[in-house]
Amino acid sequence: MSTTRGERTAGDRDTRFFGQPWELAHIFGVEMWERFSFYGMQGILLIYMYFSIADGGLGIDKDVATGIVGAYGGTVYLSTILGAWVADRLMGSERVLFYSAWVIMAGHVALALLPNAWGLGVGLVLVAIGSGGLKANATAVVGTLYGPKDVRRDAGFSLFYLGINLGAFLGPLITGFLQSNVGFHWGFGAAAVGMALGLIQYSFGRKQLPEASRAVANPLPRDRFGLALGIAAAGIALIVVLVLTGVIRADNLAAVVILVTAVAAVAYFVVIIGSRAISGDARSRVIAFIPLFVVNVGFWSLYQQQFTVLTIYSDERLDRTILGWTMPISWINSIAPIFVIILSGTFAAIWTKFGDRAPSAPVKFALGAMIMGAAFLLFLPWANGDANSTPLPAIIVILLVFTVAELFISPPGLSVTTKLAPERFHTQMVALYFLSVALGTAIAGWLAQFYDPDDEVPYFTIIGGIAIAIGIALLLAARPVLALMKGVR
Repeated sequence: MSTTRGERTAGDRDTRFFGQPWELAHIFGVEMWERFSFYGMQGILLIYMYFSIADGGLGIDKDVATGIVGAYGGTVYLSTILGAWVADRLMGSERVLFYSAWVIMAGHVALALLPNAWGLGVGLVLVAIGSGGLKANATAVVGTLYGPKDVRRDAGFSLFYLGINLGAFLGPLITGFLQSNVGFHWGFGAAAVGMALGLIQYSFGRKQLPEASRAVANPLPRDRFGLALGIAAAGIALIVVLVLTGVIRADNLAAVVILVTAVAAVAYFVVIIGSRAISGDARSRVIAFIPLFVVNVGFWSLYQQQFTVLTIYSDERLDRTILGWTMPISWINSIAPIFVIILSGTFAAIWTKFGDRAPSAPVKFALGAMIMGAAFLLFLPWANGDANSTPLPAIIVILLVFTVAELFISPPGLSVTTKLAPERFHTQMVALYFLSVALGTAIAGWLAQFYDPDDEVPYFTIIGGIAIAIGIALLLAARPVLALMKGVR
């Protein structure tokens, strides 16, 4: 069956990229290099802030630094709202993806070249805004490659996720090596080079993407452009005033982002569910997404502690010495991506083989949360408070469990979001998914203040137990949630 460009159906059987449409290769590539730069930078970000000035860092208090990392990570996902709105109302997903990549590269250049707090502030703001625009729209563009009944969709998202984790594996290795040997700013510079490579690769392939990827779903009337610009200017002015008056400070950034993200998520659900432009079935599917949203928040509030608690753990509790050589702290962030690279193909094959008999999205989410909670409980046998006493193999096993949990919840989460999304809110539903990640990431930074390397048992026990309880609750509610999904699994 032939199709016109940009109109995917179940009969479109282009399988040139590992059984998937060839266009997926272009999005795979730019996302891989963007994740290289993102995770490469984030792998050394926390230690850059709390290391002493003599060691090349900024000498920021550790609790404040973890809060900033959480707030920054939350803002990355929070800014997907802006990226989704610009895509749906002004430019289309593919164009926003392309220009956002340029903003990301500028942010990494700022971190590499600007000194001290100026470089940190300017760089993190640019990377957060650019990453928000790229993330929601890359996912949305992948969704345009498949018809609504194409059974390859989940496998395609798993392959897309492989690209993310290939970049996430390589990034911390390169930036960590450079940070350890020549300094932090060389590591940030490597992140900028990685994003530049992604832009070059994507520039050659972007025109082959379906026309649907450039469509503006709900164009903004020209007579409302002035209003939109006024609101944007007022928002920026408000943030500046709050910073200058001390309402927003470095030590409360994570709490501010948590509050803003929670309010934005509630507002988004109210707007979409209350819209007269969607059908009753579409409204039911959005309501079904609410428990998935809540469980996803819980999952990411644990998983994203790789960049807060686990970084401190690697610095103070992990034995990183191998045959007399000490592994860079940031290399711990490359372990989980290795397992994703190894296992993502296996999971893709499993979901493809099972087809309609695979576990439903609510069951996958529930299992992912429960496995993530179990991973935190696995820290307990080594919770003795001794400095650099945890053996490296123990962390490798724990991060393997992290990865299994991630593959149960993250690629299926991206996929089910595109399937539950009403047509008029397609990209904005993806942004709503990323709001759950934003909320979880900001919570991960906020929770880190309660972590005490000298008394770890309460922290790991309580956090792990809560995640398991949330997963069990969704598992018990899986059937009614599935009924609300109106045929979507």
